[in-house]
Amino acid sequence: MAESLLAVEHLDAWYGTARALEDVSFEVAGGSVALIGRNGMGKTTLCNAIMGMPPARVRGSIRFRGEELVGRQSYRIAQLGIGYVPQGRRLFPSLSVEEHLRMIGRGRSDAGWTPERVYELFPRLGERKRNGGAQLSGGEQQMLAIGRALLTSPQLLIMDEPSEGLAPAIIEMLIETLQQLAREGLTILLVEQNLGVATAVAERQLVMVAGAIAAETTAKELADDPDLQRRFLGVEPLAAEAS
Repeated sequence: MAESLLAVEHLDAWYGTARALEDVSFEVAGGSVALIGRNGMGKTTLCNAIMGMPPARVRGSIRFRGEELVGRQSYRIAQLGIGYVPQGRRLFPSLSVEEHLRMIGRGRSDAGWTPERVYELFPRLGERKRNGGAQLSGGEQQMLAIGRALLTSPQLLIMDEPSEGLAPAIIEMLIETLQQLAREGLTILLVEQNLGVATAVAERQLVMVAGAIAAETTAKELADDPDLQRRFLGVEPLAAEAS
């Protein structure tokens, strides 16, 4: 078995006195892994905990390539090789596409990712490089958020709800992009409530319910099990959507 890139063990997290994560444990060794669940189940809290952002109180262990992350500052965690695409993109409205990418790419001569390579991955960004973050469509903003994360040349890319608010055609492009990045060897932890996106990108599926990992399954098993989809995700089965 491949050595774990990310290992989360017995992780608890609180917002004030409210527990948001309870005894979360899983490992990511390589390839793509999807963490799926409905809104309010703790998925974003888990992302924040891994990246060293609030909630302030975390108990347990998060190791990346064997190094403990709990207690480290966010920028130190990013420097270890974790790229993060947050929910809502969090771009700077007044900065252009070019400024976003040059700001991240400056001084990283060791990295394989450059702004030029991001433009090759997302040609639309090249056409909009002088436009500010607030002038971009939702799909273009997501491209920029992904490109910004890739410029850190991560070994692990964490993406929180990347398909949220996107048109179906843009979601298809997003899926193809993530599949391409995975083929190139990038390990992806995809946090999603869109079952179609999650199962298209990752074979391994972790289901989060009420702040805990309730099940681990595969994309095929989940897609073929309408009861599992309803019980854990509260969605109509994929087969029903396709009919």
